[in-house]
Amino acid sequence: MKIAFNEGTTFESATLEQNLEYCEKYGYDYIEIRTIDQLKDYLQTHTLDDLKRYFDTHKIKPLSLNAICFFNNRTEEDEKEIFTEFKDYLAICQKLECEYICAVPSNIDVTEKGKIKVAEINESAVRVLREFADLAKPYGVKIALEFIGIPENTIHTFKHAYQIVEQVNRDNVGLVYDTFQFTGMGSRFSDVEKHMADKIFIFHINDVDDYPTGQMRDTDRIWPGYGVIDLKRHLQLLKDLNYDFVASIELFRPEYYQMKPEEVIRKAKETTEEVIQKYFR
Repeated sequence: MKIAFNEGTTFESATLEQNLEYCEKYGYDYIEIRTIDQLKDYLQTHTLDDLKRYFDTHKIKPLSLNAICFFNNRTEEDEKEIFTEFKDYLAICQKLECEYICAVPSNIDVTEKGKIKVAEINESAVRVLREFADLAKPYGVKIALEFIGIPENTIHTFKHAYQIVEQVNRDNVGLVYDTFQFTGMGSRFSDVEKHMADKIFIFHINDVDDYPTGQMRDTDRIWPGYGVIDLKRHLQLLKDLNYDFVASIELFRPEYYQMKPEEVIRKAKETTEEVIQKYFR
């Protein structure tokens, strides 16, 4: 299995340039580029051509643009802006030869109505993801839906996310399987079945402090193997599904933002490899 670095892990402490330098130094295979800030900052003094040249001359490659955020159940005006942003992302993907765009569903506080019934969530998410898929197809880009394991998100379990992906019914729409998100709202291992394997596009690995279901937040994430997530069971499940593409480390812990970025990137890879080595090479 390949190892990737998600820039959220250092977004308060490092630039894209630093992340690339240290990820290359410590042997990462991929990077998930944080488009909402680190890429924007990079493009203040560089071009996409500069970034493409870097990838062309180094081992590390782009895995995904992370992310198109809060895409469903928005106002008409908001949705137009989201599609404009998505088209910009497609152009970036084409330039960088980046295969995936991660899509994050809306929290209820940004939706048009606030609290929404499930049928309305499904209708909006399926419609928008189908439009994304059709726009992305000529570019060879895939959309990875990342359910968010907190109560205030509109799609917060693996089961619900898979149901939406199944309704979308496009080859280029699948899932991000994130161990924190899976744990956060009590997704069940029994809901992950063999026939779903080809819809798991990206695997995010992390761990979390011991808080009750529904109370875990991104800031509670911790190095893999240091928390309460049953990573052994997740990894065995992925192995049983014949998923062996990539494990991307994604943490948002405030203490880690106070550390030197190089140390965080080194430690993140070290702890990830320690956890997965029994299951994947």
